[in-house]
Amino acid sequence: MKSSRVVDPAGAVFGLLLPVVAALCGVILTKVWEPRLPAEIATHWTTTSPDGFATPMSSAWTFALVTVLFGGGCAAIAALAQAMLMMRRTMLVVGLSVVGLILTVQVVLLYVQLDVTDVSNTELPLWSLGLGVVIGAVVGLLGAALLRDYRPRVSATSPPDPRLPRADDPATVADTVGFGTVGSLVLLLLLGVAPAVAVCLLVDGWWPLAVFVPVGLLIVSLLRFRVIVDPSGIRVVNMGMTALQYGVDEIEGARVDVIKPFDDFGGWGLKVKGRRNYGVVTRTGPAVIVTTACGDRLTVTSARAEDMAGALNTFADRRLRRP
Repeated sequence: MKSSRVVDPAGAVFGLLLPVVAALCGVILTKVWEPRLPAEIATHWTTTSPDGFATPMSSAWTFALVTVLFGGGCAAIAALAQAMLMMRRTMLVVGLSVVGLILTVQVVLLYVQLDVTDVSNTELPLWSLGLGVVIGAVVGLLGAALLRDYRPRVSATSPPDPRLPRADDPATVADTVGFGTVGSLVLLLLLGVAPAVAVCLLVDGWWPLAVFVPVGLLIVSLLRFRVIVDPSGIRVVNMGMTALQYGVDEIEGARVDVIKPFDDFGGWGLKVKGRRNYGVVTRTGPAVIVTTACGDRLTVTSARAEDMAGALNTFADRRLRRP
């Protein structure tokens, strides 16, 4: 049955409404604090002193515009109900991290200039950068967990082709694909911790950890998946949440083929090639390729591809009560 929902309610709240509310909060706060602010406030600093200035309200509207265009522009994708769920979740986390960064910096920027007559002696606390990213990422993850998959669902009308693999005694098949625990830790160290520590030493502060580590975690999460095949169908779990899921009643068949990520999908990770052709491709080698009645195709590279295909086809046979 095809879903007619166009907008995900949770996506609309977190991806559309929240960035606008954050932008307006910055404007309102500036208006409230304006009597205590200089006629012109510092809006940009070099390593030693301010070098950019603007009136409080013009600065506030600039912050609001940047918040909505950049943070809101990324997060807005979360509201598209029938877009790929994982893409919506990822863009929501990225977008709200940007919103959190901008709003926190704006609030701290105003606070340090309250009741100040000479703004040339002010400094912007760099810890606000790290705090803003963390706050935004946490809110983004909360919103991502509330998003739902509204893609079209169509039941298959015939069993899988008898030439496709079958399992004599089908059971749950699960595999972690992509970077393992050790590989994920190494990647996080290279992309998040090591650069953060280097910048921490350079600026003599902790805030780079709060910027680089969440970014590293996001990149690692996009290259590590848990794939589960059971009597209910197949699902791909990422960041502790279901990123893709097809019920056994939707499956037309599952076969095995050899996949080269760059040749077949243009890279590693969760990929889209053409319309409704999805791939969780993290290695060169065997992959289970699942076709569904709604027209989607899902390719998952796994050492257990043969087991997955056999189990899915057998579960689909049983669903239709065919031998």
